[in-house]
Amino acid sequence: MDKILLFSIGPEDEGRTVARYLRRRGVSHRVLVDLKREPDGLTIAGETAFTNRPLHAGEELRLFLREPETSDIVPQSGLALPIVYEDDDLFVVDKPAGMAVHPSPQNRENTVANALAAVCAARGEELVFRAIGRLDKDTSGLLVVAKNAIAAGVLTEAAAEKRLRREYLAVCTGELPARGTIDAPIGRVDGSVITREVREDGARAVTHFERLRYENGWSLARVWLETGRTHQIRVHMRHIGHPLPGDFLYNPDYRVVHRHALHAARLTVPLPFSDETRTFESPLPADLKKFWYDAKNT
Repeated sequence: MDKILLFSIGPEDEGRTVARYLRRRGVSHRVLVDLKREPDGLTIAGETAFTNRPLHAGEELRLFLREPETSDIVPQSGLALPIVYEDDDLFVVDKPAGMAVHPSPQNRENTVANALAAVCAARGEELVFRAIGRLDKDTSGLLVVAKNAIAAGVLTEAAAEKRLRREYLAVCTGELPARGTIDAPIGRVDGSVITREVREDGARAVTHFERLRYENGWSLARVWLETGRTHQIRVHMRHIGHPLPGDFLYNPDYRVVHRHALHAARLTVPLPFSDETRTFESPLPADLKKFWYDAKNT
């Protein structure tokens, strides 16, 4: 949907240029370029505001960014996708395991994008889908989706600066150390476009973990990332000898669960254009609790 933002300039920003002011508010360089291309993208009192224009206290800076008029996402109602939080700029959703985030040429339905497109369509709104970060199809848990390009730029920059943070709960095979850090580069397995491994010529990857529980041969760990490589937690835990069960690529042990045992449990989000930061939590889902309820019978 098209986005209009109004900023009231205070005395503390007297003399600051439009560009410097908006960069301080989290507006990305790319979005600034897009705003400059719009005839009325940046205005003050109805007049074009160039990015090098000094601001003055009491003025109101107006931003307008036009979204594409069409979307190729098929609205699909009835999908089970809890919306944990929503405001004018974003959704926070609790994605179930087995639901992909984005449609693909092979799978154009039953995704987070389809579900949110249906929510917006019911309101007469258009959705240009912008997930911030990614979750594998079989990873459950919290995900933030921007509603417009300006918010997407702010949230993407917040993620790069580690102000938007996600923590995971992972079930691991065996007894993990009480806490630790895995600093081991990850790259593609030769001949595969999907599978990753720790290898010397890979990209640097750093994973931190803390064991929360150990019982019946399984550990529950809190995990947080310093980098964001594909399959990072799954590859790193296998690398140290504690793979996630139910992982068809790295540890196809399906005795208790039939998807990799990983859940995005905590998400901290700095709300765009606000000084507020919110933290959202999602409890461990039932299929991962089964490791302790049912493990003695496996």
